[in-house]
Amino acid sequence: MEIKCPNCRSKDVGKIGVNQYYCWNCFIEMTLSEGLINTHQVEEDGSLSSLDDLFEENDRRFGM
Repeated sequence: MEIKCPNCRSKDVGKIGVNQYYCWNCFIEMTLSEGLINTHQVEEDGSLSSLDDLFEENDRRFGM
């Protein structure tokens, strides 16, 4: 399964867990859920902040 980052469109994405991916180009974490890519920024303390509000739903659809 190949996934493209919805932020930078890079294919340099690695799998880090079950349905969890990381973009090595722009350093965001992604989770696949029900056909959508949920995007997160990793904060300094290790917590995740959602970036989903920055993207249209069509841009977050897996396989687009």
